Amino acid sequence: MALEHEPQGALVQIAVMSQNLGRGGWKRTDGAIEDRWPQLAEAINAVRPDVLLGQEAEGRSADGHARLTRAEHDLDMDGILAPSSSGLGPVTMYRRETMGRRTYLNRDFSAHETHHGFEVVGWTLPCLPAPLTAGSVHLTPYDPVRAASEVSFMGSRVHRAGGGYAILGGDFNFPPVAGPEPAYEQMRPYNRGSRLVVTDPELPGPPEPDRSVAWRIAGKGFVDVAWHLYKESGDENLLTRTSSDERIDWVLVSDALVPCITDYGVIDTGSDHRGIWVKLDLTKAVTSKVWSYR
Repeated sequence: MALEHEPQGALVQIAVMSQNLGRGGWKRTDGAIEDRWPQLAEAINAVRPDVLLGQEAEGRSADGHARLTRAEHDLDMDGILAPSSSGLGPVTMYRRETMGRRTYLNRDFSAHETHHGFEVVGWTLPCLPAPLTAGSVHLTPYDPVRAASEVSFMGSRVHRAGGGYAILGGDFNFPPVAGPEPAYEQMRPYNRGSRLVVTDPELPGPPEPDRSVAWRIAGKGFVDVAWHLYKESGDENLLTRTSSDERIDWVLVSDALVPCITDYGVIDTGSDHRGIWVKLDLTKAVTSKVWSYR
């Protein structure tokens, strides 16, 4: 008989969801504070992810982690908050029924290397020859150079456990690796100044999205699930914007997990970011190129 904390059976298919919670699910409206968590929880439970990568988990550690505990109860998941100097740090939640206990946790150097914080959580699964790791991403929105440095750091740290089975998901705050033009008319000035290629203001020309952040993490062997499936199917719904002006929320998988991709979707959750989810069949993972980190 399997112990309660072990994955039940040989887990082979998982759902991974990314959701910017929008300041923890609490919104100030006309001087009052609106609790939007029940709506978020309902949308997340409709997906029923095995791993939830959340951003802007504001206030989740307050009052003895009361909000985190509430989320764990409402979603039937365990949660781990990343340390965050901004107060808007990421949270990783996982379903112990399917994933088992976490067997890896690493948040080294993230306080110095990231604006919002970062940590890697990992699990030992019977269907993979090395740990599966995941990190919730929330990049600085202010500067593509700094954001590229952050995502480079994250791309390395999520592989620190070794093996090559890694997932990054979250609010990347910049244009994706490829795809439709942003909705320039919807962009606020502060986003135009960060997300577009810088040109001489005295020589105006057509705007161009700055994809350097996406290209940097792609260079580390990570594949944008939505773009990958779009190239296979041509289904433009896969490229639905996740914010008002651009598809800035992504789930990325390492090369060894690309064959595992089976499905992807975008949902409205009541946050200012749409939620995104990915389904992976881990029996299709590449197992012939397992490597160690050095």
